[in-house]
Amino acid sequence: MIVRLRSLVTRWTAVVPVIAVVLLALTFGRDLPGAVVALVTLVLAGSVLAAVHHAEVVAHRVGEPFGSLVLAVAVTIIEVALIVTLMADGGAKSSTLARDTVFAAVMITCNGIVGVCLLVASLRHGLAVFNAEGTGAALATVATLATLSLVFPTFTTSKPGPEFSAAQLTFAAVASLVLYGLFVATQTVRHRDYFLPITQQGKVIDVDEHADAPFARQARFSLGFLGLALVGVVGLAKGVSPTIESGVEAAGMPHAVVGVIIALLVLLPETIAALRSARRDRVQTSLNLALGSAMASIGLTIPAVALASLWLSGPLVLGLGATEMVLLALTVVVSSLTVVPGRATPLQGGVHLVVFAAYLELAINP
Repeated sequence: MIVRLRSLVTRWTAVVPVIAVVLLALTFGRDLPGAVVALVTLVLAGSVLAAVHHAEVVAHRVGEPFGSLVLAVAVTIIEVALIVTLMADGGAKSSTLARDTVFAAVMITCNGIVGVCLLVASLRHGLAVFNAEGTGAALATVATLATLSLVFPTFTTSKPGPEFSAAQLTFAAVASLVLYGLFVATQTVRHRDYFLPITQQGKVIDVDEHADAPFARQARFSLGFLGLALVGVVGLAKGVSPTIESGVEAAGMPHAVVGVIIALLVLLPETIAALRSARRDRVQTSLNLALGSAMASIGLTIPAVALASLWLSGPLVLGLGATEMVLLALTVVVSSLTVVPGRATPLQGGVHLVVFAAYLELAINP
C-alpha cells in the first residue's frame, strides 16, 4: 500500500509540471478570461508543490548545502528571466520592477521566511539552533549586495534620479557576481561544514538520518522535472501578472505591489521547503534557503538587468526610497542580533515577522 501511494505521488509530481508547461505554451502572450486565470492559478499552485518535492529529492541526493543551492539558483535564474521579460514588455512603467522585485525578495526571505522558520522550529523543538559562522557569512553578503545595488543609486550624482551611470552599473554587476561566486565557493568547498544543520547539542548533521538517499537516476529525473516545474511557476506567474496589475490598479495600490506579489509567487517553493526543514529541526537548511535566495536574487538579477539595459529603452531605477532604506537597515540590524547567538527563541521569529508585516503594510499604504 505504501509503495502504491508513493508511486501515485511520484506520478502526480511528474504530470503537473508537464501540464504547467503545456498550459504556459497555450496561454503565453494572450489576454486570459477569468475562468482561465483560475485554472492557471490552480496549476501554478500544483507546480509549486511539485517543485518542492523534486527539490527535496535532489537535495537529499547531493546533500547540504548543495541541495539548498540548487533550489535557490534554479528559482532565481527563472525569476531573472521573468523580470527581464516583464521589463521588455512594460515600457517606462516597469522601470522600477527589478528594484521592487529584488527588494521584495530580500524582505520576504530575510524576514518572512526566516521569521516563520525560527518561530516554527523554536515552538516545536524549544530552540531554533543553527551555525552562526555560516549564517553570519551569508547575512554579511546579502547586506553588502543590497547596499551596493539598491542603496547607493539613491545617493550617486553622476546621473539624475536614483539611477546608476553606465560605469557604476557595470561595477555593481561585476561586484555582485564576484561576491556571489566567493560565497558559493565558501559554502560548497572551503567551509562547507559551516552550512550544515546541527543538533540541539551543536553536533553537525552531515547525513540525513531518516531515509536512504535516492538513486542517481531518481535524482536526475527530479532535477529535470524541477526545471519544468519552475518554468511553469514563473511562466504562469507572468501569465496572471496582467490580472495582478489590473487588480492592484483597481484597488488604488502603488505599482510596487506588483513586484511584491510576483516575488511572493516565485518564492513559494523555497518557503515551503524551508518550513519543512524547520519542522524537522534542520534550521540551518531553512536559513541556507532563505539567505541563499536573497543573495542569488541580487547577485544574479543585477548583472542580468545591467546586460538587458543595453537594449531596453526605458530607465533602470534601482535606488530605494527613504522608507525602504530604513526597513533594509532595520532588517540587517535585527538579523545580525538574531544570528550572533546561533540559537533563537519564538521572540526572534516574531520580531522578524513584525518587520515583514510592516514592509507589507508600507508597500500597500506608503
